[in-house]
Formats: sequence, structure tokens, C-alpha cells
Amino acid sequence: MRQPLDKVYLRPQYALHYRHAARVRWSSEARPEYTALLLFNGELRCDIGGAHLSMRGGGALLLDPGGTALASGRDVEYLAITLSPSFVLDGASRIGLIGIAANVTFRGNLVETDERLSRLAQDLVGELLREEMGQEAFVGALMEQTAIHLLRHHSNVRRSDEMELSRVGLVDRRIRRAIELMHAHLSRELPLEEIAAAAYLSPFHFARLFKKLTGASPHAFLATLRVNRAQTLLAETDLSISEVSARVGYSSPSHFTKAFRQATGLTPRAFRNALVGSQ
Repeated sequence: MRQPLDKVYLRPQYALHYRHAARVRWSSEARPEYTALLLFNGELRCDIGGAHLSMRGGGALLLDPGGTALASGRDVEYLAITLSPSFVLDGASRIGLIGIAANVTFRGNLVETDERLSRLAQDLVGELLREEMGQEAFVGALMEQTAIHLLRHHSNVRRSDEMELSRVGLVDRRIRRAIELMHAHLSRELPLEEIAAAAYLSPFHFARLFKKLTGASPHAFLATLRVNRAQTLLAETDLSISEVSARVGYSSPSHFTKAFRQATGLTPRAFRNALVGSQ
């Protein structure tokens, strides 16, 4: 059986995860970023919001922030890209697509073929595998091109008076205070009552509104934020797995490892070993 090959590149505005493995199970749930899964070889069976689809080599799966999808397959090679809302909106603004009060969404979830997008993805993977001098500048230039291509050919723009870009990402004004609370207190337990109180809502009404606006429950969203923070700590510090676990709110390293693997497909140690171009 093929030994999995993983390469991870993590920066504040975007992240890349290249994977080539005999068996793959990939998931995206409640991510605050835009996600693009670009398939080179193999076939993935995808469940996107309850719809069952199949994606072949050359295809792409595109998800807006909050989008949920599951994908699985055998002998699969892909590149998963996450893009922060600020990176996407900054690109849209610079090419004249949007004003301040606007929101960007993908036109559809599944792209059967896009030769230009596939070439950009292959060039990105080439940089991850080679790790040559000037990698950060080269990857940055390729990511700029990738974002602009997605905006030009696969996005819709609409005016939004309720969505706004803040220091915690693209959020609805009605739940902004609650999400800020989550970001500020990832290291401890956060009961639903406390999170809801930050939005001046009852737990029942808050949970319904949050699910409607983000596509995820408050605690599923919080779990994603914890995994994202853990990735940053693993990439940028020498903290032990146990220390990282505690800093993102897990009292048990084993529970942290299970949650991290479910979200990323890698254990924390394997994730750290797969990092390239670490700062």
C-alpha cells in the first residue's frame, strides 16, 4: 500500500495541503475560510450539503466560508487550498469587482474541468515539493494568480449590509461579538449560554441564528477555530503536542489528536512533520 505523501504550507492569509495517498477521507465543516480542493488523479465521492457527487482528476470542489463537504476515494492526489476572507476580498477590491459592502460567493461547488486552475495548482505543488530558494515569494505570486482566477471565473458578488470584514474574519454583524468571544477564549470551556450572551440572545435563538448564518452549530464552529489555532501553534512554535492541546482548550491530548486528525486528515505530529517553508 502507498505510503501517504503530505506537504503543508501555512501562512496567515492562506494554507496549502498536498496529499497523495492510497486511501483518502477529506472533510470541511464550518471553516471560516474559502476552500478549494483541486484533484489531480483518482476519483472522489463527495457529499456536499446532502448532495452526492463524483469528482474526477482535473476537477475542483469549491466551498464558501461555512460550507460543509465530505470526500473519500482511493489512490488520490489532490491539493487543498484555504483562503482567508480578507485575502479574497482584498483581491476582489484590487481588480475592481467589489466595493466595501459586498460579499463574494462561489457560483457552484463542483468544477468539472478548468485547465488554468489545474496548471496553477500543479505549479504550487511543484514549489512545495522542491522547497527551493525564494519559495515564499513564488508561492505568494501563484496564490495571487489563483485567487484572481477564482474571482474572475467562479465567483458571484452581491451587496451585503449585514456581512462585514473584521479582525475575526467575514462575519454577520448579529453574531460578531459571539465569534470575537470564541477567538479570545479558545483555551477554556465556553458554554453555549456564555457565547449566546455575547450576542444578547437566548441560547435557543442564538443557536438557530448561528446555524442559519454559518451553516454550523456554535460548538462545531468553535472546534474549527481551535484546530486552526493549533495549526498555527504547531507551525510557528516548538510547543509540545500536550502544550498545544491545552492552549486550544483540550484537557486531554488524545481528544485533541482525534479532533485534529478528523479535521485535517493528519495527527498533530504528522502535520508538523509535513510542514514546508515554516517561518
